Amino acid sequence: MALLKVGVLASGRGSNLQSIIDSCQRGEINAEVKVVISDSRDAYALRRAEKYGIDAYFVNVKEYPDKAAYEARIVEILKQYQVELVCLAGYMRLVGSTVLKAFPWRIMNIHPSLLPAFPGLHAQRQALDHGVKISGCTVHFVDEGMDTGPIILQAAVPVYDDDTEESLAERILEQEHKIYPQAVGLFADGRLQLVGKKVIINGGKKNY
Repeated sequence: MALLKVGVLASGRGSNLQSIIDSCQRGEINAEVKVVISDSRDAYALRRAEKYGIDAYFVNVKEYPDKAAYEARIVEILKQYQVELVCLAGYMRLVGSTVLKAFPWRIMNIHPSLLPAFPGLHAQRQALDHGVKISGCTVHFVDEGMDTGPIILQAAVPVYDDDTEESLAERILEQEHKIYPQAVGLFADGRLQLVGKKVIINGGKKNY
């Protein structure tokens, strides 16, 4: 079975990138990361990619006249590697129409809350400020909104009275590292079906 070609966009340390690479290398999912692109020259995600022999690119947004031109370069790189699924791993820019049109419903993101609750930045702080008892993380397809795309997988995490933003974020991250590769694996196996705003997982349960 041919491996799904994955491209990853990242802005920071890339711990979710690492979880996807690890799952690919262990043969747990039928996918391979072909290329990593960052908008930050110093992103550790680029170093992670290089460590595993994955081609890595820094694309400087300041070198382009507008967002469309910047995203056109990203699409050019992704197409060069025949990428079939784009994964956002701590990518700190809202994806625009240029990338969305090039990869319709083939872009995934992971967010540290149980969407639709607490979209945008500082989701863990929002959860604590609202006094919720359960938080978690969500893998979703990307649309034109801020964390508004169809939900693929979610994992719940308890919120404790003595939690800080950092302690909650750490516990959520453990679950992110589990469900993001799972979602990629489901996509690779052709088991995700989009019906309106709902993602149906076909073929029953499978343990990766």
